[in-house]
Amino acid sequence: MPETDVSAGLSTAAAGAILRGAGYNEVPGEKVNLVRMFMTKFWGLSAWMLEFIILLSFFLHRYSDVYIVSGLLVFNAVIGFMQEHNAAKAVDALKSRLQVMVKLLRDSSWSVAPARNLVPGDIIRIRLGDFVPADIKIITGKITVNQSALTGESAELEKLDGDDVYSGSVVTGGEATAIVTLTGNRTYFGKTVQLVKTARPKSHINDVVSAVVKKLLLFVVILLVLATVVLFLRGGNILEMLPLMLVILLGAIPVALTAMFTVSMAVGSKELVRRGVLVTRLTAPEDAAGMDVLCIDKTGTLTLNKLSVAELLPAAGFTGENVLQYGALASQEANNDAIDIAFINAARQKGLLNNNYRQETFTPFDPQTRKTTASIKAGSDAFTVMKGSFSAIAHACHLNEQSATGWENQVTAMALRGYRSIAVGVIKDGIANFAGIAALHDPPRPGSELLTGELEAMGISIKMLTGDALPIAKEIASALHLGPRILKASELNAAPGADAVNSGSPETADGFAEVYPQDKYTIVKALQARGHIVGMTGDGVNDAPALKQAEVGIAVSNASDVAKGAASIVLTAEGLAGIKAPVLVGRMMFERINIWVLNKMARTVSKSSFVIFAYLILGKFVITASAMLVMIFMTDFVKISLAADHVNGPVKPAVWNINQLAKTALIIGILMTIESFLLLYAGIYYFQLGTNISSLNTFCFEILLFSALFSLFVVRSKKHFWSRPGPSPVLLLLILLDIACGAAFASFGWLGFKAIPLQQTLFVLAGTAIFGLLINDYVKFRILKNASLSY
Repeated sequence: MPETDVSAGLSTAAAGAILRGAGYNEVPGEKVNLVRMFMTKFWGLSAWMLEFIILLSFFLHRYSDVYIVSGLLVFNAVIGFMQEHNAAKAVDALKSRLQVMVKLLRDSSWSVAPARNLVPGDIIRIRLGDFVPADIKIITGKITVNQSALTGESAELEKLDGDDVYSGSVVTGGEATAIVTLTGNRTYFGKTVQLVKTARPKSHINDVVSAVVKKLLLFVVILLVLATVVLFLRGGNILEMLPLMLVILLGAIPVALTAMFTVSMAVGSKELVRRGVLVTRLTAPEDAAGMDVLCIDKTGTLTLNKLSVAELLPAAGFTGENVLQYGALASQEANNDAIDIAFINAARQKGLLNNNYRQETFTPFDPQTRKTTASIKAGSDAFTVMKGSFSAIAHACHLNEQSATGWENQVTAMALRGYRSIAVGVIKDGIANFAGIAALHDPPRPGSELLTGELEAMGISIKMLTGDALPIAKEIASALHLGPRILKASELNAAPGADAVNSGSPETADGFAEVYPQDKYTIVKALQARGHIVGMTGDGVNDAPALKQAEVGIAVSNASDVAKGAASIVLTAEGLAGIKAPVLVGRMMFERINIWVLNKMARTVSKSSFVIFAYLILGKFVITASAMLVMIFMTDFVKISLAADHVNGPVKPAVWNINQLAKTALIIGILMTIESFLLLYAGIYYFQLGTNISSLNTFCFEILLFSALFSLFVVRSKKHFWSRPGPSPVLLLLILLDIACGAAFASFGWLGFKAIPLQQTLFVLAGTAIFGLLINDYVKFRILKNASLSY
């Protein structure tokens, strides 16, 4: 390790030379076995059913079905592998944006830089909430660290001057200046801590898939049992018809829904990156779509978090300059703390800080003590300064009751004006004296009022959280028009069964004041116990439990590394602007999946009913197993492109209504079945296909394929299909490509189909277009006009 001037740090040139030799401060992640990932595509319910159909077709000497189904199985595996691989790369790309930043001293200047650029010999500053990004040795300061990620032990350890701290530890208290000793693979544990862990909570989509599968399987199994009974009574060979029955059963399972969901998440996540929002798990926008309560930190989110000294109130025997100077001496610039910076900047403007004052020790702000202290040396003089909440400093200075009451009235008066009071004290010759109060002002962020109003118009209840006193909280809430009901956190009634109108209800409150970090977790749990999907913003290490507990944990731009690791969404720009993006994108994703599910259910009802009832009426199956598989694959492949379709999300929080979807799909599916029979009637009696089962199979394949494609236009909108923006170029292109391929298969006899005249294909195309875009669209509009479906 090179020699380093601890007051200036390494030079940029020296650090660059070391970096070229030592490499970046990172450890390559575990590589994914792509072969294993690809082979998993041949394992699972849908793959097993396809493989069983292949074996059964081979046993029955139906070799054309073997070739077609085998090709579809491999092609489906390739498509699934590509989707998963691309989604994984998208998440890795997002994770790379969530790199740890560190306060670094180089060229005699403190700055914030990526931790991966650290080299041995660098001087860094660490404080509460930071991950330790490399192996370090403390130069000055005192910290407590949690090494549970490394040792499994949750007990906190105290680290003092000269102590080593290992990469991956979390600073839980204090602050220190340290020198980097080892980086990257050379650290004590051989690697840095993994900072962004993709959370794996149970996704809501699992419940959706389960509900859809249950309803579809119930309907299809009833039809298959009916067909089997009739086949048995007619003396047919059940083994011969088993492949087609398996295909019909396979068609009832929404095997492409997971792929559609994954693609939607990846597309949505990339869209969020463009809007300055990073996600640590793909399902985060899905949760944001249903979020109906958002708890927002006041400081730095609703306000600028750029405090300035607005007024100075000195105590007897002190001047305003004394208050400002002592407050600045009880601050530390390297921490980049808003209150510290406000005092230091104001003191510098008045020329109150110079090299005569030397800070010997510094104890940073702690939520429990609510103050900072510093030991100062000025020539032969030595004294201690402190600043913090009035109650903490008043207690330390032993103010009598009468004096304390007078100052409390001053604090209250300033709070009513929206000012934050920071008390300042000094200890000289063992005597603690109250020096006075500095009034700090953190004005509302421009645009906060407009944005909170927009979020509330979207059905999201906004609740402000702040550690400030109740009067300040009410003043800011009033300025932002958030509502008058601001409670103290201590008044919260967290019991789920509590009366919603009682004074401690979290639902009716517009915000909470005097909030300690642990209160945020309690508030989230209380709201969730009442059935809400909760969002929570946070920035500190103590916010991590609340961020992890909330369905939508949002780490703001200046959040600590711990907070970013616990959150599911990380904002890269200051303020609230980024919070709206995941809600809008999530609701659009919900809309696309909603459309997919409605189309899937309607199509399953239609194709299953058509095939089974055609058999019951005609005594023969009007489509082969391989043709049905080709049709299922072609339509599912097109429907996945709904993930990038043009949609407008619901105006209120997204809520799944599977029962209403099922009722709508049943009506549309039955209507499509009737229309398919009308076309089948024309095929048998007008085109004389009744005696040629192979031609009839091709004709029915086109009926099912074209009606499925036109149904996509129908279900895209709750209103008439032309009322919504046209389909995305990808969706429209794939629909046209499917129509062209279907016509080619039928006209040229490809993939084992019997060729039929082009006029029959055009007849089916025209008939399905008229039925879908006119009749079905009108019926859907009447059904959904007053329905509770969100879209």
